[in-house]
Amino acid sequence: MNVTLAVKQYISKMIESSGPGMKVLLMDKETTSIVSVVYTQSEILQKEVYLFERIDSQNRDNMKHLKAICFLRPTKENVEHLIQELRRPKYSVYFIYFSNVISKSEIKVLAEADEQEVVAEVQEFYGDFIAVNPHLFSLNLQGVSRGRSWEPSVLPRVTQGLTSVLLALKKCPMIRYQLSSDMSKRLAESVKWTYQAMVHELLGLNNNRIDLSRVPGISKDLREVVLSAENDEFYANNLYLNFGEIGTNIKNLMEDFQKKKPKDQQKLESISDMKAFVDNYPQFKKMSGTVSKHVTVVGELSRLVSERQLMEVSEVEQELACQSDHSNAQQSLRRLLQNPRLSEIDAVRLVMLYALRYEKHSSSILPSLMEELNRKGVSERHRKMVQAMVEYGGKRVRGSDLIAPTDAVAITKQFFKGLKGVENVYTQHQPLLHDTLDQLIKGRLKDSQFPYLGPSSLRDRPQDIIVFIIGGATYEEALTVYNLNRTMPGVRIILGGTAIHNTKSFLEEVTLAVGSGGDRTQGRGRQQSRR
Repeated sequence: MNVTLAVKQYISKMIESSGPGMKVLLMDKETTSIVSVVYTQSEILQKEVYLFERIDSQNRDNMKHLKAICFLRPTKENVEHLIQELRRPKYSVYFIYFSNVISKSEIKVLAEADEQEVVAEVQEFYGDFIAVNPHLFSLNLQGVSRGRSWEPSVLPRVTQGLTSVLLALKKCPMIRYQLSSDMSKRLAESVKWTYQAMVHELLGLNNNRIDLSRVPGISKDLREVVLSAENDEFYANNLYLNFGEIGTNIKNLMEDFQKKKPKDQQKLESISDMKAFVDNYPQFKKMSGTVSKHVTVVGELSRLVSERQLMEVSEVEQELACQSDHSNAQQSLRRLLQNPRLSEIDAVRLVMLYALRYEKHSSSILPSLMEELNRKGVSERHRKMVQAMVEYGGKRVRGSDLIAPTDAVAITKQFFKGLKGVENVYTQHQPLLHDTLDQLIKGRLKDSQFPYLGPSSLRDRPQDIIVFIIGGATYEEALTVYNLNRTMPGVRIILGGTAIHNTKSFLEEVTLAVGSGGDRTQGRGRQQSRR
């Protein structure tokens, strides 16, 4: 199961089906993102696609020498844009591909608009999601819920996106959902019904517009495997390594290059040394532009780690998440909150983590910490987010314990010191998803917590697993999936979510879910639907 490959093969098939000749790729805002994540512009240029345009652009010129490949979401707006396009075609011929199911009535309207008979093909290619990594996808949605209910306009889009993943991978899954989440159950019911309905329709249309043998991963003729990481070898080799190890690998790579220039040997003891080296050697920039980009990125990361005291912040975060010593936790937290270099968002995040970890503790100091945030000058908006987080993901709305206490004596703090000034953050924490998947793979995931949709259940241990998290996934959870795929022979896991979060985007999601005014609308934690 490889979502990146699935989307790439769809796009390749679109381009190949149009035959030889110069082409324009006509997209909308969402499909532009879908394509750009898996293909570089230079790769597509090699396939005779010389122009990239938006369907909603009003300033496109007539270019009758170009063939148009249209890759669009099947929305009413896009259908209307296509109708106007076909009435006054700017290109010689049109190959139209929708990223999901389009109704027969809309196909009829398009056919009526094609008075000049410029449409050569109309098909449905199920690439209706952002393939971030081979095992990670996102729908790039924000604000999916209000309290514990779906935002009405969002559920259909999530259903379409998740169904598209299943169709692209040709999976008809047994669905398990989190019992404590009404949103998970409703999505599970929507996906199951929609998937079966579409498969039935596709089987009935095998000899017409859609041929399932052309689904990526099924046809033996689709053998091109070019992952986006192959355009950036360093990124591919370091995607799942920690900060310190990446710094070490950049250093080693440049030292190898230096060996070719013994007269100009320099010491590379720090990230500053490496940045100076790159600036002073245009030849290195030319030969390894991608690496020079990563030197810049790591340099900026190093600056922020120092400026925001993130090593100290991370240590306290790990202590809160992985240990159960309330006395030490509150002392460490109070000490860090008094640090004038601690940023507002980091201070709020620490207090949020404390509030979740020690929500019901008899000696909770949360009121005192809130006063400390106020004295520190943290804005009222950010202070209110602490209570919003408890409403969103506190014990009252969680189906299971979010943080498993760990014996402090059994924990080893891991450091990686590959460079001066670079030290990896502590890696004690494992996300809840790890334990959930481990139980699922071993056949021990309780039906009382994750029931099956419908009367059927899986007798054997699952081999192909798709996890979808309502509310958004994280790259830490993606790393968990990567490691499980690497260490569990015979098991293939893909992770998806309504978005992929960092702290800022997750707090925005929480605020939208429970109400920015700090009201007491019942929240809900991030939910996991498993297929």
